[in-house]
Amino acid sequence: MINFGLPRLDKDQKLREMFSKYCRLKKGDIWVDEEKKHKIGCLDILDKDALIKTLDGEKPTLAIHDPPYNLVAFKTRKVEEFIGWCKEWIDFTNEILTDDASLYIWLGADQKKHFEPFPEFILMMKETAFESKSFITMRNQRGYGTQKNWMAIRQELLYYAKGKPVFNTKDVYTEIPKVVQGYYKEINGIKTENLERSKSNNIRAGNVWVDVQQVFHLLQENVNGCFAQKPLKSIERIINVSSKEDDLVVDFFAHAGSTLIASELHNRRCFTIDIEPVFCEISIRRLERLRETGKPGWQNSNPFAGEIRKDKEIREYLINNYNLNIPEL
Repeated sequence: MINFGLPRLDKDQKLREMFSKYCRLKKGDIWVDEEKKHKIGCLDILDKDALIKTLDGEKPTLAIHDPPYNLVAFKTRKVEEFIGWCKEWIDFTNEILTDDASLYIWLGADQKKHFEPFPEFILMMKETAFESKSFITMRNQRGYGTQKNWMAIRQELLYYAKGKPVFNTKDVYTEIPKVVQGYYKEINGIKTENLERSKSNNIRAGNVWVDVQQVFHLLQENVNGCFAQKPLKSIERIINVSSKEDDLVVDFFAHAGSTLIASELHNRRCFTIDIEPVFCEISIRRLERLRETGKPGWQNSNPFAGEIRKDKEIREYLINNYNLNIPEL
């Protein structure tokens, strides 16, 4: 393995443009997986005609969205503009989903700006067709802000639904063993505690996830350059609980392709899009790598390692701007 990472691609437009010559998709293009019929589109989230055409009459039962927090196409917007943009793709998500469907949204909260856009987003969702179900917290292993504030070690996940979607309770158990006694209850005159009454030896997942490992460079699933990558285990949990095999799952922000990979691993079909060709290409390559090697990411390497070693312009750009140690081919 060629061990060198990439800087955040979302913050470097020039680098994204330099990688574009190695991307199979240009804006407006659709890639269809011949093996399991996944689809990846290099599309604008508000291009409804293209999205409907790509769905070709199919209705997803599950949507998992991870929008860039308070960004629209990598450009910072006022919170009102961001919420207005979100309202458009939320309404469209409702339009394309089945009558009984689940919607999960990862959304950050800026502690220095009154936690925006989190409260504004939640209030906006009250005006949609979705019913609020749960506010899930995923615990990060690492945090920031340890000197003058509480360490920030959480990621927020909102769960909404419409109709009566599937919820597979048999799939909500974690790997954490149930070892804590308590919750005494009298049954038929006999005092019992929770370990005696439980049907599982493991803890059932609640709305605080402490068993999911934050993605960092030592994990095999790591995709360098994708700063907002969500742990594969978290997406797998959502897919297993809120969909059935062969269901269609939609994700409007492909980024590192985690929803696509989780769908592949659990026999769902995925339709995902990204406005940037480089993230579409990363998603395609990640799927291909999984099928070829069984590995869900690149760990310390990156999806374009081979091209970088051959491409003098990109190699010198990374060395000069990011001080990376990149060997020539």
